[in-house]
Amino acid sequence: MMSASAEGAAGRPSVPDVTFWAERGGLLFQQARHLSSMKQSALAGLSGTSRTTLSAYEHGRKSPTLETAGRILDAAGFRLMLEPKIEFTEHVADDGRRFHVPTRLPRLAPARALASVTLHGRAYDLAERAQRREAYGVLLGAGGPEEVLAHLDGVLLVELWPDLVLPAAVREAWLPVVAEARGPAARDGVVAG
Repeated sequence: MMSASAEGAAGRPSVPDVTFWAERGGLLFQQARHLSSMKQSALAGLSGTSRTTLSAYEHGRKSPTLETAGRILDAAGFRLMLEPKIEFTEHVADDGRRFHVPTRLPRLAPARALASVTLHGRAYDLAERAQRREAYGVLLGAGGPEEVLAHLDGVLLVELWPDLVLPAAVREAWLPVVAEARGPAARDGVVAG
């Protein structure tokens, strides 16, 4: 089993540089503004900043304070929130296939959780329980971290868990994450496995 997170030379997790966070923050502001159907000048006016400064934030040329970021997102109709980071460990199944297990189960917006997707060359309608069960079997046993984060919803996985047909190594590796999501009774061994 290997950690999918990068490690620095001193054995500590590597920290992205300031440019990375400025660009990521810029994309967040752009996304919030576009989802709110606002022009830069309108969002700048509502958030108490200039259009030039908002543009600099959106293009990663400048970084706002946390207070300013919260004010801009609030003006666009969004909240600045703390969300747990999800990391992955890589496992090897009995047949030699590699699969990835997250440290916690992701949650998706309903439209994404119930979308139609193509996984490993096959189309699935995640709104249909039987097809979602098949798709989740593929994701758990062969999905990469990006696929898991994009298509797997933790609540829907917990609901499907007893009905999933999985290789023993895959079920064993995913069981602690599913049990954690189910709460204390599941952690004490009450999860159907």
